[in-house]
Amino acid sequence: MRFEKLLRPAVKDIKEYVPGKSIEEIARKYGLDPAGIIKLGSNENPLGPSPLAVAAVREKAERVHLYPPSDAFGLRSAISVSTGYPVDNIVVSGNGMDGIFDTMMRLFMSQGAETVIPIPTFSYYEISTLANGGKPVFVERNPDFNVDAEDILNKVTDSTKIIFLCSPNNPSGNVIPEEDVRKILDSVDSLVFIDEAYADFAGKSLNGLVREYDNLIIGHTFSKVFGLAGMRLGYALVPEWVSKEYMKVMTPFSVDVLSLAAGIAALGDREHLKRSIETVEKGRVQLMKGLGSLCKVYPSEANFILIDVSPGTAKEVSESLLKKGIIVRDCTSFRGAGKSLIRISVGTEEQNRRVIEAMRQIL
Repeated sequence: MRFEKLLRPAVKDIKEYVPGKSIEEIARKYGLDPAGIIKLGSNENPLGPSPLAVAAVREKAERVHLYPPSDAFGLRSAISVSTGYPVDNIVVSGNGMDGIFDTMMRLFMSQGAETVIPIPTFSYYEISTLANGGKPVFVERNPDFNVDAEDILNKVTDSTKIIFLCSPNNPSGNVIPEEDVRKILDSVDSLVFIDEAYADFAGKSLNGLVREYDNLIIGHTFSKVFGLAGMRLGYALVPEWVSKEYMKVMTPFSVDVLSLAAGIAALGDREHLKRSIETVEKGRVQLMKGLGSLCKVYPSEANFILIDVSPGTAKEVSESLLKKGIIVRDCTSFRGAGKSLIRISVGTEEQNRRVIEAMRQIL
């Protein structure tokens, strides 16, 4: 094309993000009734959003002609109450935690700078690095998906700007021990970004370390335990020096009026939060027990489990499940994940039972 030469060369090296499949997509492809399809491929909350959040969105719907507060102070204040961190240590994004990554890249990434990424893990760390002119450096995880702190440190150079750690890790569900995180933080002059999108389901968080380390950022999302994936709302706990600079480069008015209202309301609905966590804890056990005799199931502290269907392939098994109206995540697109891993989100008791029965028929 005539104007293709205007593209930055690095863009052509980026592999497009592969999202989980939608109910509408599968209904069209296989001629299924959308009402009978269960979606367990994107780690969404099976209970849906907080009723308080839905009510808040309805209440604010007539104000969408007005710009939201540029600093999202009301939401940041609610997060402050929930986390115990001062408002000045909290930054937000209207594009989920992905928006946090991108804004951090604007702050710290330069041409040729590096990020260190243990794989397999969430692929957007790599995409965001490349999109901002950086170079992703990969560290292979052990067979159990844990990663040695020394292996990470061995990849750090003078060009390393950010080390990405996902805990619990997506797609494996395991957490990184605090002592390993401290070892990394104490040994580098780089930033460490810990993605804790699933930490609520693990019952543990490293949030407290932000008070101790000026090179630590911990990201969170409203998409999982709060059930607001469609609102695309994320936040991070950061050292105050980062917060001041973040506000300079974040997209103006990035959190819309409805998302602000939903986020504040969701934080206040402790009952929905409790039920969401309990549903996942019970469902996780149900899936692990039900599938454990059929294939290898990895321990998980997230709202999903990872299974290995070898000698079959993830593509074959996932396709068989799709034909039955069950959407799971074929992990073939995750760098370093191989061809036999499938991630299954925890659903309701009935949804989990349906997955187990379908897997018995297939395997």
